[in-house]
Amino acid sequence: MLTLIDRGGIILIVIIALSVAAIAIIVERLLYLRKLRMDEGVVLNRLKIAVSKGHFEEALAICEASPSPITNLSRVGIEHRDYPEEVIKAMITDAANLEIPRMERFLSTLGTIAHIAPLLGLLGTVTGNIRAFGVLGEFGALGGNPAVLARGIAEALITTAAGIIVSIPAISFYNYLVSKVNHLIIRIENRVSELVLMLKRGV
Repeated sequence: MLTLIDRGGIILIVIIALSVAAIAIIVERLLYLRKLRMDEGVVLNRLKIAVSKGHFEEALAICEASPSPITNLSRVGIEHRDYPEEVIKAMITDAANLEIPRMERFLSTLGTIAHIAPLLGLLGTVTGNIRAFGVLGEFGALGGNPAVLARGIAEALITTAAGIIVSIPAISFYNYLVSKVNHLIIRIENRVSELVLMLKRGV
């Protein structure tokens, strides 16, 4: 491993650091979305029961005790239950716009890593080739040091491969997580809209 890093140079170290950051982001976001999905059904059922009984203070207490995107939006709807339905929906939409950055946290960073990793690999290719051709230019094709020449070529190949290896899963998980967040937003807004209908019908 150390030999590989030594051959790849500083650019390979940067790519490895980016891969570690990408893995951390992917794991954190997957756990976050999983927790939201698990909490969503339980909390929403408790809210519906409280609202159906007219226990609005209890419903607000549930929202305060379990902060999440769905409870934050539900709290807005419950607090403004005496307003017209259109006004409530507009307020919920505004609140949803504030929740979106939290749900998309670190995704832009993951997307950036996915795009710059292959570029760094290409940069390693360029610097490796410069080193290799520098040896040829300085000593000539026959008089050059084969070890130095091989090291330059190795850097060119290793960094390119590393950049692609990091980029492919990063792009895949970025697209997957963005899709999950978009579906989550739509689902949450639909669930909250159901709660609003319950409030306005006085169920």
